[in-house]
Amino acid sequence: MAISTVAALQIGSHPQGKAHTLKMILSYETKITASGAKLVVMPEAVLGGYPKGEIFGTYLGFRTPEGREAYQRYYDNAIDVPGAETDELAGLAQRTGANLVVGVIERSGNTLFCTALFFTPEEGLISKHRKLMPTGTERLIWGQGDGSTLPVVDSSVGKLGAAICWENHMPLLRTAMYAKGVQVWCAPTVDERDVWQASMRHIAHEGRLFLVSACQVQPSPKALGVDVPNWDADRPLIRGNSIIVGPLGEVLAGPLQDEEGLLTADIDTDELVRARYDFDVVGHYARPDVFSLTVDERAKLTVDFRA
Repeated sequence: MAISTVAALQIGSHPQGKAHTLKMILSYETKITASGAKLVVMPEAVLGGYPKGEIFGTYLGFRTPEGREAYQRYYDNAIDVPGAETDELAGLAQRTGANLVVGVIERSGNTLFCTALFFTPEEGLISKHRKLMPTGTERLIWGQGDGSTLPVVDSSVGKLGAAICWENHMPLLRTAMYAKGVQVWCAPTVDERDVWQASMRHIAHEGRLFLVSACQVQPSPKALGVDVPNWDADRPLIRGNSIIVGPLGEVLAGPLQDEEGLLTADIDTDELVRARYDFDVVGHYARPDVFSLTVDERAKLTVDFRA
């Protein structure tokens, strides 16, 4: 038996910025320890913020000075990797004994990336995954990751991999991660919709793996004191819907809605062999004579200096 407790920490970015958000994350230390969780997944962009409804002063063909100022504020609220915030998260992992997968907004030069960071209790920050394809107008403010940050991390819980929000809908990305042997699929997101639950159950069932999806939860624009165009001011911006799913698509915990909280479930990775008995998507159920996938894992550099 290889039983572990895993968790989704459903919280939202604090409106006053990353320092307050980090303090809120650290405030869950006692609950994480008490739960015995050996893996805690946190939502997409929780540290750095998901600016839902912000237009950054951009219209087709031109940008406004106000939009540039909005981007400056967003950039200032992002984090450096590694940096002071990652040191604090590494300490949290060490003290609780939990592996962490945390959604952040990462600064790299003057470009921002939507990133998932991996921490282990033993080594702290060990890897990261940058979102390959920002969705819709996210492309205005986030750069694209490349194949060099598609890690599968060995942990006390099993082999961990991550896909961020709508990356989970990319069949070829899923195939590549399945081929790397992911046992626990981590899905940081801000997608609160019921259809997200269907996607999460499908991926767990398709990959025959355990899945932990952590979603932000944010109050209504009225409660935040902001104006979001085309949005009911009394409706929550993000309702949560974090969920934990088993390898046959069964819901083990959640969905958790409209409140912060630590959602937990016990998993047994020994179940994965039995689950893959009749369907191993990159093994006996594959047809490499008909279909194949090539993955380029080289970092893409704009300028390559060679001595």
